[in-house]
Amino acid sequence: MITGRKDNPGIQGFTLLELILVMVMISLVLAMAAPSLRGFTAGRRTADTASQILAMTKLARTQAMSEGRIYRLNIDEDEHSYWLTRQEGGAFVEIESSHGQIFFLPDRVTFEMQTPEEGFDTENTYIQFYPDGRSDEASIVITGQMGETVHVLCRSATERFRIMSNREVESSGL
Repeated sequence: MITGRKDNPGIQGFTLLELILVMVMISLVLAMAAPSLRGFTAGRRTADTASQILAMTKLARTQAMSEGRIYRLNIDEDEHSYWLTRQEGGAFVEIESSHGQIFFLPDRVTFEMQTPEEGFDTENTYIQFYPDGRSDEASIVITGQMGETVHVLCRSATERFRIMSNREVESSGL
């Protein structure tokens, strides 16, 4: 004999009132958590920018060694942009691939390049990568909208670039 829902107490459901109450509680929890998530996404923009610049330094170093020509990571602090170029003959030219495009910093993120060389030409800010695997010593300080800083740096010509937080830089005495 087949029984209906009324006869079978094992089949249960939620009332409309219970569903609305659960939705209200979820909305309240999300409303309380939303302000703290805003800072998280802002901090990720800074870290993502540092990761992208680090990837470009690795690409420039690898390409310089494999092609036997000098590559540059160009940085324009005023325009908040950076891009790669390579040496052809006596001039530096744009790279004709997606790696040669100009990248722009996210909103409210800034950067500054620091180099140990005195007399460095600040109008043409760049880091050179040489065919023998060396590169210019430099530090790119990326500052986010919440004041957090991340450093993409290379302390000597034979080291690779790496990412360090402001605390790591301060504790290492750089």
